[in-house]
Amino acid sequence: MSEIKIFRIIGTYNKQNKKYLFRKEVRALKEEDALEKAISQITSIGIYRRQIKIKEIKEISPEQCQDYLIRELSQ
Repeated sequence: MSEIKIFRIIGTYNKQNKKYLFRKEVRALKEEDALEKAISQITSIGIYRRQIKIKEIKEISPEQCQDYLIRELSQ
């Protein structure tokens, strides 16, 4: 059985001529799945995929996670 990992995705998106920084922490089996989940959460607020620029994707430990719910689910 595969182990679920925690990924932190950092990037930016443009909305109404302003640039916004985002940081999402998601649980997924693979890096590609984590990226897709984070992008789908961001596009749910009316942002197009072409407006999103990903700067960093990295696997983190549960101790480094800042999202309480994800940290508790990982223990």
